[in-house]
Amino acid sequence: MSGVRVLVGTRKGAFILTSDGKRQMWDINGPHFAGWEIYHMKGSPADPNTIYVSQTSSWFGQVIQRSDDGGKTWIQPGTPPGEPTTGPGGMPKGESNKFVYDTSPETGKPLTTHQWYDGTQHPWEFKRVWHIEPSLNDPNTVFAGVEDAALFRSTDGAKNWHEIAGLRGHGTGPKWQPGAGGMGLHTILLDPKNPKRIYIAISAAGAFRTDDGGTTWKPINKGLRSEYLPEPKPEVGY
Repeated sequence: MSGVRVLVGTRKGAFILTSDGKRQMWDINGPHFAGWEIYHMKGSPADPNTIYVSQTSSWFGQVIQRSDDGGKTWIQPGTPPGEPTTGPGGMPKGESNKFVYDTSPETGKPLTTHQWYDGTQHPWEFKRVWHIEPSLNDPNTVFAGVEDAALFRSTDGAKNWHEIAGLRGHGTGPKWQPGAGGMGLHTILLDPKNPKRIYIAISAAGAFRTDDGGTTWKPINKGLRSEYLPEPKPEVGY
């Protein structure tokens, strides 16, 4: 009988629950990263022993953790080799994971801005990772949906991250506005039949789809009633 594993992120740490196929009795391993908010954790479909975790704190910042042995041990893949992964107080260093928005090579300023609560334009500011989505066929390729809303990709096991800037460059980007809980890219879906097709959802900008690996995007909010969700073009079918 096959086994079942459930990865659980909470405001007080991460837990790994395992059971047999009957799911009557569960073994609970954790908490990992006790006391930290875990926004998301996800195992790699290509290698179940590879697990990625988004660990965040309003004080210490954002940390990506990775396990290559099913959660027995963890590393901070963004930390340079030989550099301590903790600060003087023993807590993980948030600066070990770099998420840098694309900027103008001439000015160094962000390429675009987004709408703020009061209707003015506001610069993009990285806050945390809401969603981690490993590739379906490569355990070292992983996507991250962040706040402020942007999509990043790593191809070296989360050591380095690069923005897929075509999403924020979508024509409606300057109209995106945070909801009550911020403006996070909270959902990433990879199409198992088409590796270049990705679906994402943003609070509170709506849902988008790319069919070319992230170069261009189109809104897929047809039928959703909201004054701020971008509408798809009439000639595009869904």
